[in-house]
Amino acid sequence: MDQAANVLNNDLIAENQHVYDMLSDLGKSLYYPKGILSQSAEAKKSAYQYNATIGIATEGNRPMYLPLIQDTLSAYEPEDLYTYAPPAGKSELRSAWKDKMMKENPSLQGKTIGEPIVTNALTHGLSIVADLFVDQNDPLIVPDKYWGNYKLVFGVRRGARIETYPLFDENQRFHAEALRQAILKEKDHGKAVILLNFPNNPTGYTPTEKEAESIVSVIEECANLGMNLVVVTDDAYFHLFYEDSSIKESIFAKLASLHDRILAVKIDGATKEEFVWGFRVGFITYASSSPKVLKVLEEKTKGIIRGTISSASHPSQTFVLKAIQSPQFDEQKNIKYQIMKKRANKVKEILLNNEKYNEVWTFYPFNSGYFMCLKLKNINAEKLRVHLLENYGVGTVSINSTDLRIAFSCVEEDQLEHLFELIYKAAKDLI
Repeated sequence: MDQAANVLNNDLIAENQHVYDMLSDLGKSLYYPKGILSQSAEAKKSAYQYNATIGIATEGNRPMYLPLIQDTLSAYEPEDLYTYAPPAGKSELRSAWKDKMMKENPSLQGKTIGEPIVTNALTHGLSIVADLFVDQNDPLIVPDKYWGNYKLVFGVRRGARIETYPLFDENQRFHAEALRQAILKEKDHGKAVILLNFPNNPTGYTPTEKEAESIVSVIEECANLGMNLVVVTDDAYFHLFYEDSSIKESIFAKLASLHDRILAVKIDGATKEEFVWGFRVGFITYASSSPKVLKVLEEKTKGIIRGTISSASHPSQTFVLKAIQSPQFDEQKNIKYQIMKKRANKVKEILLNNEKYNEVWTFYPFNSGYFMCLKLKNINAEKLRVHLLENYGVGTVSINSTDLRIAFSCVEEDQLEHLFELIYKAAKDLI
């Protein structure tokens, strides 16, 4: 193992042995190399004559560029587009995102969290978590309604054993007791990665305040019993909360610095929050009462980034930063939020006011995000999906044999009634 990794590991052991024990074998081996990038950073500060370090081309003391590209981006300085961003991300963006996070999650006040590290969107952030904390046969605990890509990220890539629990109880509330049982089943293993995704994909559900407190209580109880728990909040659809009953903060805020055996990790990004899916700008943020633990985790995360993508897109980071800094940001974002909220409310109105639909489906609770999920009665979801596509020109997603996911996010409000009528007709065809 490299000496730099040993130094980081010893610092981590001295501060919190439990977090060290959470690391995968790969995570223990990771470090940020003091190579070309660090030498270039030193040169940027001190090389007052010539800086012949990093591999970019310059012209007239500016990054070299093609005018035909710069002409379409003339609102931005070449320095904010063409140079490499640091592996951890553009420093101004990291600070701005942290300020935004603190503002939107008031419960974080007084808690110690790291500076958000820029990722190539959320999937990359999840992949970093998998690399850092998952070894072969380590359990990943997720509800039975979960985003299918978790299988690739944690299962196929890192060999995690995916363990599920029912998302909803018999009262259609978050099943905290099932979560508790799923965690405690891994007590002899000693360690688990728990993934919480709210608003949930595929159901579009976010817990109430009482449910969130139950989740936190369950996780704290299991930590008190001696389990090391990496708790990851996948906050892809954060802020798209449409009903007063749900929590309006990330559950990360309640988990941050809760217990020495709990490492809270927040994965979020501009991707869906700011409606810039193709920009691929995400963040990973750690919480710990120890600044030294946060520093070690940042160095290891930078090591993963340096060893995979090197750094995320600089132009995309610049675009997001300028948007966040704009005085029009909140107003424009709220306009889009209201459109999404109206669509969600319209879907609920359609489903509740058409009793005939009860013949072919029920639906899971939804109050947030991009999606809702139908639970079909005596109809195979994949067969219905294919039938809808081939005979009605309607695209949906089958989650399993009974559940069909509908993305109301990409259907206009005045088209939703027609959409569900077509789904109903197709379902009737198959009865």
